[in-house]
Amino acid sequence: MSNLQNLALFDQQEVRRHWDSEQELWWFSVVDVVRILTDQDDYQKARKYWNKLAERLRLEGNETVTKCHQLKMLASDGKQRLTDCADTQNLLRLIQSIPSPKAEPLKLWLAKVGYERLEETADPELAFERAMRTYQRKGYSKEWINQRLKSIEVRKDLTDEWQNRGINKGIEFAILTDEITKAWSDKSVKEYKQLKGLKKESLRDNMSNLEIVLNMLAEASTTEISKVKQPSGLPQNKEIAREGGHVAGVARKEIEKQTGQSVVIPQNAKQLHLKQNLLKKVK
Repeated sequence: MSNLQNLALFDQQEVRRHWDSEQELWWFSVVDVVRILTDQDDYQKARKYWNKLAERLRLEGNETVTKCHQLKMLASDGKQRLTDCADTQNLLRLIQSIPSPKAEPLKLWLAKVGYERLEETADPELAFERAMRTYQRKGYSKEWINQRLKSIEVRKDLTDEWQNRGINKGIEFAILTDEITKAWSDKSVKEYKQLKGLKKESLRDNMSNLEIVLNMLAEASTTEISKVKQPSGLPQNKEIAREGGHVAGVARKEIEKQTGQSVVIPQNAKQLHLKQNLLKKVK
């Protein structure tokens, strides 16, 4: 990754960052963010401010500081030096501890998001409405949005079934999802995301209509097979996941045989919707 790709813009100023492909996390330089939010004119003052803030947070029992990692990043002198870094979640928590006018918009946004999530817990339909508005703002077509919202419902049915079978959220869900994806697309989730040039972005949000349909078929098939066979434990559920994915894999191969084109494509959402918008303009 080039130096340019290792920089992110924050209030039109540069923040060094690092992509961890194994954990699929962005890590950001804490000193860079502190310098911007506190209007420090050099990194030395920003480091002193961060050191004092970190000390205060430790005394308060805030665990955010302990979750910061030291990573080598390009310094102003052109050398790679160890720098305190935080992932997105912990960086947002740190920002809440910084008394600064520049931090206020972010703090207000975090409060707004928290309030919205509480409302959605009481009325889940609000979450679908929010998702609809978000996809519309991003330029997705109405047809694609309908497919995507349906895929969320199918996914929820599957995860409910997994929980009924004693599967734990997190790593075990990820393992089974990977088995389904490999069975229908011949690619792991990681390989699929690499094909589309994705990092933290959602794979499903970057699928074509056909990819989403086949992914839904794979997950719905897994759910139905699981209900009939009632697997127990991760090994048995992995086998069911492969069987469900295989159903959609057969469909994919038949489509490719009939069309002569690959269903699994490298285009991501930006490229797909740019193409669709151009076609609309031509028509």
